[in-house]
Amino acid sequence: MSIRILLCFAFVIGFSVYAYRNWFVSLCAAIALMAVLEHPDMPKSIGDIQGLNPWNLLMLNVILAWMRNRRREGLVWDMPGYVVVLLVFYSLVILWGFVRLVLDHALLDEDETIMGYNSLAWSVSEYLVNCFKWVLPGILLFDACRTRQRMTIALAVVLSVYFLLALQTIKHMPLSSVAASGAELSRRANKVLSRSIGYHRVNLSMMLSGASWAVLTTLPLVRRRRNQLLVIGAAATISLGQALTGGRAGYVTWGVLGVLLCLLRWRWLFPYIPLTVVGICILLPGVRERMLQGFGNRSSSGVVTQTDEYEITSGRTIAWSYVIPMIWKSPLVGYGRQAMIRTGTYQKIMDDYQGGETFPHPHNAYLEMLLDNGLVGFILVIPFYLVVVFLSVRLLLDRADPLFAAVSGSCFALVVALLIAAMGSQTFYPREGSVGMWAAIGLMLRLSLERSRARSTGTSLFGETDRPSDAVLPEEATRYA
Repeated sequence: MSIRILLCFAFVIGFSVYAYRNWFVSLCAAIALMAVLEHPDMPKSIGDIQGLNPWNLLMLNVILAWMRNRRREGLVWDMPGYVVVLLVFYSLVILWGFVRLVLDHALLDEDETIMGYNSLAWSVSEYLVNCFKWVLPGILLFDACRTRQRMTIALAVVLSVYFLLALQTIKHMPLSSVAASGAELSRRANKVLSRSIGYHRVNLSMMLSGASWAVLTTLPLVRRRRNQLLVIGAAATISLGQALTGGRAGYVTWGVLGVLLCLLRWRWLFPYIPLTVVGICILLPGVRERMLQGFGNRSSSGVVTQTDEYEITSGRTIAWSYVIPMIWKSPLVGYGRQAMIRTGTYQKIMDDYQGGETFPHPHNAYLEMLLDNGLVGFILVIPFYLVVVFLSVRLLLDRADPLFAAVSGSCFALVVALLIAAMGSQTFYPREGSVGMWAAIGLMLRLSLERSRARSTGTSLFGETDRPSDAVLPEEATRYA
């Protein structure tokens, strides 16, 4: 057994025991562990028991400690009713899609191309249990973060996960990759990142695209110039890590997010946008070429001949052309989870293109939701994200407290990153890469509730008698407001 595995088990056992004394701290430890959860050295199971792994063991103890101690701590469940209803609808869609998968699991059992992950037991774990498991940290943070100190600590832990993922990306991807061709950057990232970090480069690109802006939104919380530079440096590090992923959907997401945040609150950053674009084109030619791949292909004489739709969308239009007609065949309720495999759509693409399209996913989270659950499921799921974005924007526009900008800005960046990148990949089924986003949602919902409560009762935020001495006053944060 390697030293890394021993340290991992020591970490998990230590915080599992400590959870019964302070479950919030152990919850933060479980969230931080997400930075290495998919690493090849991380044990995927204990004793070959499905679902028994270090992270699940730690979270189980956190949940048990939470259930045991919350009454003693005087915690009252106060999540707004409309949010609870939306979460219930979301859960019902996941549950119903899974039930339909189980009732028609035969074709999934026969498929031998999905790396062997097609047994019923694995499906129960992956398509049912895990979908709810990844949301739990966000729900627990909502219940835990009832003070400014806890809110700040939790936000720092969530953002540190993305920073650590970016550092791993920079460590394993040669910096020379951004100076290579776009095709070479994509090839290296595809070969290296999944093997060394565990997250696919496309997912990493989306995650880091929102995280870099999320870190920048915390600037109003920082008073000293040195610490401000550290925050900016952390955001730049995450952006560099994202550039090294070669994920074009993430590049687009990063740019759109920057424009949206500038429009909403930080308009003084607009003059820096063209400078940033020019800097990327000059200093990161691989990123520039990867971003423009397929636009204006040149002939041997250097003349622009055509725009290649296949190259621009990385072949996604192939999947879309098969998925959309299938959606129209059952537009209201869809076909259940993993419909692309179970309806034979994936196999048909493989047959028609002789294995050229090898990923059993519609390459569009919106189309996946429509294919699996129809218009009914789509209508039950998407409003949750719209409400989260609305609450985040409302909180982001409130300049009464710098904490509003940090928490709501982080939530907005991470959620909108998913909504934008979902047009070219991703999924609305919760998975390991979305834990940070769900945690940010939990923090934003808590802060939004505390803000409404403070306004209705005429008291200060979190019922504080005095603002903590180390907090940044609004007038001190005007530079980044």
